[in-house]
Amino acid sequence: MPTDETEPTDETVVETAAEAAEGVIFARYKQSQVKDFDVTVTFEDGVLEVDVYVNAPDEAEADAEAVADEAARAAREAVDELFEADAA
Repeated sequence: MPTDETEPTDETVVETAAEAAEGVIFARYKQSQVKDFDVTVTFEDGVLEVDVYVNAPDEAEADAEAVADEAARAAREAVDELFEADAA
């Protein structure tokens, strides 16, 4: 099956999404505040799945669940932009 050589690789898509998600997490929290976090990204058959978990102190200003949701959205948007730039 022929592939479009200009399309981003699956690895590039996953890395782009993970970097965007981590960027949001550490824009909202100091790295020392984050007890634990996990960004899981899969990209198979053109389907992107992003799961973000953040464990931050209760006294942190930003709500961990809201930050995780924002990070997942940012990951998806970064991948959308990656494909849009590729199509241009």
